Amino acid sequence: MREGPADTRANVIPALRYRDAAEAVEWLCKAFGFEKRLVVPADDGNVVHAQLVFGNGMIMLGAGRDGDYSEAVRPPADAGGVPSQGPYIVVADADAHHARAAAAGAEIVAPLEDADYGGRGYSCRDPEGHVWSFGTYDPWAG
Repeated sequence: MREGPADTRANVIPALRYRDAAEAVEWLCKAFGFEKRLVVPADDGNVVHAQLVFGNGMIMLGAGRDGDYSEAVRPPADAGGVPSQGPYIVVADADAHHARAAAAGAEIVAPLEDADYGGRGYSCRDPEGHVWSFGTYDPWAG
């Protein structure tokens, strides 16, 4: 029996915290090719909640604020500088994506290379320390 949605949209959506979520939204769109679906501004100019899409996937993000969720999930800089997770995003052309991310200032933490299990990819760090992996390996295709 199916537990999640039956349509083709992703039903697992990573949610990340950023100190400057407004700047993160712009950078993620420029560097990684995300598109804005929804951006809810805060009174102070930051972002309370944003939904960014890439293909049929989505991430959600926002600035940390008071509340139970914000006590449990923090930006890497507020948690000793090391993130506890890192999204993997399937891309059609890892070389072109790598070039775009590097040109936008992404810190490459694992070089662009072919994987033993198939596909080509790399990992990088965004300006606030979140680690992202991008590659052509599609675990759904196998």
